[in-house]
Amino acid sequence: MNNLKNKLTARGLAPLVAALVLTACAAPEFKQPDVAVPAAFKEPQALGDVKVAADGTRWKEAQPAEQQPRGEWWLAFNDTALNELMAESIRNNANLTVAAARVKQARAIAGIAEADRIPQVGVGVGANRSRLSPREAGLPQGTDVAPVTSYNARLTASYEVDLFGRVSSNVAAARNDAATVEANYRSVLLSLQADVAQTWFRLRATDAELATVEQTVRLREENVKVNQRRFDLGDIGEFDLSRAKTELATSRAEAIGLQRQRTTAEHALAVLLGKPAADFTAGVNPLTEAGVLPGIPAGLPSSLLERRPDIAAAQRAMQASNARIGVARSAMFPALTISADGGGVGPAFADVFRWSSRSWLLGALLSMPVIDGGRNRANITRSEAVLEESVGTYRQTVLTAFAEVEDNLAGLRILSGQTAQIDDAVVSARRSADLAQKLYDAGRSSYLELLDAQRNLAAVERTAVQLRGDRAITTVALIRALGGGWDAPVNAAQASN
Repeated sequence: MNNLKNKLTARGLAPLVAALVLTACAAPEFKQPDVAVPAAFKEPQALGDVKVAADGTRWKEAQPAEQQPRGEWWLAFNDTALNELMAESIRNNANLTVAAARVKQARAIAGIAEADRIPQVGVGVGANRSRLSPREAGLPQGTDVAPVTSYNARLTASYEVDLFGRVSSNVAAARNDAATVEANYRSVLLSLQADVAQTWFRLRATDAELATVEQTVRLREENVKVNQRRFDLGDIGEFDLSRAKTELATSRAEAIGLQRQRTTAEHALAVLLGKPAADFTAGVNPLTEAGVLPGIPAGLPSSLLERRPDIAAAQRAMQASNARIGVARSAMFPALTISADGGGVGPAFADVFRWSSRSWLLGALLSMPVIDGGRNRANITRSEAVLEESVGTYRQTVLTAFAEVEDNLAGLRILSGQTAQIDDAVVSARRSADLAQKLYDAGRSSYLELLDAQRNLAAVERTAVQLRGDRAITTVALIRALGGGWDAPVNAAQASN
């Protein structure tokens, strides 16, 4: 009776023990880390209602998932030159080529891991020629033993039974590694597009600022000519003429400094396009007030978790780290490998394929570590620490993404207010400069008062141009922070295939 009870108890505990063993070595269930996601962005989003790009692309506030193709968001700026630069950079940028090559590598590594799921089969054909010693052949010492030639053809197969999830966990880790690299590719692509757009608008803003300074130079040149004539006639003293020449030289120096800034931006754009700086020249294209910037709806903060490629990469890295815990745990349990070998051996090649020459071998090997000095347990601890690190990286990436959106929303709000004020200032400064010129011509004010009004107008106009460029650059930065748009497909995304 006791024996029967013991047998029943053993049978009842066996499934439980097996389940516990399997649970102990399998990868833990992946759980999405908790991240504090605000219900709405802090900054107000009254940035306009332009939601349709030049190609008809509509901006959407929450459109999962991140892996969907990104749209050609730069078309919303309605800039033909920018469209051409963007296409060229996607074709030729070296960093994007490197990222695409890494995608191919990661996919190949995932394929290598997948190969462990199926039996490995091989074939071999060969020949051996050997000569035994008389002692090995059991013959008297000094007997001449003739060499023997044998031919063989073998078919081999081996397969690791995934008892404790080593293979499946390794496959899951490799797949998530590949997904991480693909998300990184999309991040590089988005960064490239944003860098091209921002560099282009910086170049155009410099052109506009340079045009303003050159206009000031022309005004200063005219002032020098007028003052030179008045000095020659004795109407004014040398002081006014010297001040006019000083202002002219100062304005020319400012123009030369802006030329240096333009050259630097042009070289940076050449690198993004994958060209030597000496082979690229950007035509003068000042950023004008007529350029309409698209209003970008920021949507809900939670949508960032769906569409930012860097967040997607961090999440995939967490999942890969989680799967590698299963790989590390499985190393502490038995591994079962089944192998088979069959073929033929004969003194002549034709004999190899005769039925009478056949031979075969079938085996199973169950192996597991007994004493490893704590190596496997330390590897588990390391894998768990890697997961903790990747969780921290994910949370930091999410927080950084929220901050970037808030920064750019605040930037656009502040720039919008500055622009409204500086526009009023430009109107007033132009009126002041006009009145100062008339008063000076009528002899009712000094040349210093005229210079002061003209200098103030030049400074206000330059500030207006700089704000115009800052608004365009910040708009692109907001698009980058939001993960880009994604209705129309981006052909360059296929480069990773």
